[in-house]
Amino acid sequence: MATFFGEVLSVYSRAVEEDEEEVDENEEDAEIRRELEEKREVNLHWSPEVSESLKSGNKLLCSEFILAVGHNAARFLSVYALTSENWDALGRASVWNERSGGVASEESTCAFYRPKDNPAVLICQVTCYLSEDQLFQWTEKVFDCLQLRQLNVTVLSESSVSEFKTADYLSSSSAPFLRSLHSAAFSGKPVCKSLEQPNIVTGLQAAVLNHCEVHRIPSVVYQCYSDVIGPDSVTMETFKPTLTKLGKSIKLDPSPSTDILRKIVRTTNIQSNLYI
Repeated sequence: MATFFGEVLSVYSRAVEEDEEEVDENEEDAEIRRELEEKREVNLHWSPEVSESLKSGNKLLCSEFILAVGHNAARFLSVYALTSENWDALGRASVWNERSGGVASEESTCAFYRPKDNPAVLICQVTCYLSEDQLFQWTEKVFDCLQLRQLNVTVLSESSVSEFKTADYLSSSSAPFLRSLHSAAFSGKPVCKSLEQPNIVTGLQAAVLNHCEVHRIPSVVYQCYSDVIGPDSVTMETFKPTLTKLGKSIKLDPSPSTDILRKIVRTTNIQSNLYI
């Protein structure tokens, strides 16, 4: 640029430098977001046999998918089904989010099992926390591995009774109780009352039910409403009516021994959440 005296000075533009810094910052933010998205990605780890089959383009032949979401639902299946040695560990899902802390343990798992004498049945126990941005991803990845033709889905889940909306008085003796919600393709008869309006289901059970509705897969969710926070033997046994349905697909022990119950069900620090 030229001054009044005819001197030529180099042009210095602060705006250009600020724009360059802003671009650099945006690129850095984008890189951080990409790394965070990768870290939050749901990863499925199947057994070598299943992995090879999936890589070859095959799907898991599955006529019955039983999903237990929550500690009580998962322990119910452990007590009445998985205590026998007739099950193969098929795989697991690894999940990281703000509540997982990167620690994997028996108390925070997502594991898949298949009975040795009936490979068309798949059981999944989910006791880890899945954030909202991971629900759709988990559902898509798991169902993408399954043969959807003639597939039936049963979901056992749990929720706080404080989330249950009703116009009638709800006494503490009413909980725990079971309610059902199913997809349009479901033609069976639920083992309990339907979920009353305006109640809704949320979380992984909602994501799975929505996926089944879109893809016309027969599915039913059995949601247990409990007034106790954490694992509880009474809440767990609320799922017992579903044995009549699940028993058609897998071998169940209708009367597990006291030792098994004591080993799996640890009821400590019981706290009511009826008035939370």
